[in-house]
Amino acid sequence: MRRYKRTLVSTALATAVVAGTAGWASGTAQRAAEGPPPGSAAWRADRSLGRELPDPERASPAEVAAFFRGLPEQQRLRLTHRHPGVVGNLDGVPTALRYEANSLAVRADSRYAHLADHRLLAFDPRGRGQVAEVFGDLEHSSRVAVIVPGSDIDAGSYDNPRNPYGSAAGMARQLRAATGERTAVIAWAGYTTPEGVGLDAATGSLAVVGAERLVRLGDGLAAGGVAAPSVFCHSYGSVVCGLAADRLKAKDLVVFGSPGMRAGNVAELGTSARVWAAKDPTDWISKVPNVRFMGLGHGPDPASAEFGARHVPAWDARGHSGYFAPGTASLRAFAAISLKGEGE
Repeated sequence: MRRYKRTLVSTALATAVVAGTAGWASGTAQRAAEGPPPGSAAWRADRSLGRELPDPERASPAEVAAFFRGLPEQQRLRLTHRHPGVVGNLDGVPTALRYEANSLAVRADSRYAHLADHRLLAFDPRGRGQVAEVFGDLEHSSRVAVIVPGSDIDAGSYDNPRNPYGSAAGMARQLRAATGERTAVIAWAGYTTPEGVGLDAATGSLAVVGAERLVRLGDGLAAGGVAAPSVFCHSYGSVVCGLAADRLKAKDLVVFGSPGMRAGNVAELGTSARVWAAKDPTDWISKVPNVRFMGLGHGPDPASAEFGARHVPAWDARGHSGYFAPGTASLRAFAAISLKGEGE
């Protein structure tokens, strides 16, 4: 009888996770973009420098940075123009070279040519597309932030005028403005996000791949001497951040509108970063059951007192995408967090 009761409870939990927002099944299954950047085969075959180039899959960002530091400027530029897909997406490559490489890459793709004058730290047109745009002077700013978005964000939607406070670029612009342009902000649509609220959003498979990419981003920033960032993680992006937390070089992890971080509490994240959480009272994410069972769900609410994160006020934010709206307490708090120094 006891086993029967446990089975009933477990089945009920799984059903609750799947049905919690009145329509998990409305999403579309996604296949995470993995592997080396576009053009890697030609890069590996290139012997124009008389030696092998760093392997895009196996070389660490620190090794990539050391390789490029040892090259004369002319050779750096030659590689950038010969292999823009690799240079533009390889963590550890100097920022200015990545901007130039990605400008070349987007000019060659009519779908994204309008991004040619943007500061792109990454651009991968495969699948739904991935992109990372920088707002501000990343190389010289003493304050850096990274926006990790949630579902439905890709190269075509990361900057959406119809969702100015919920898109990755929109959040980045608002944060930079709120800090008086003292923070350089990366809008990082650098992983395959779920579409809609289907099973992809209820599981961690896309987040696992996203976490690896986010960790490499952090390692690449550190290898380039960029200040340790405050990482702002929205919705499913907080699942990515939770899985990356113990390896991610960051001074803050700030989650908002989170379905869970795949950890029971702050201690289980295994990070030395300060962990903050916000959830406004009108956010539909509150309807998602905070459970984990048979791979479904993402665990406790990071905004709950029991989780142990530092509280971010969000009483006047509206809905799931209103945390960066101008004038809100949450945006003011986010700006203050990004401007805080280490140890404060």
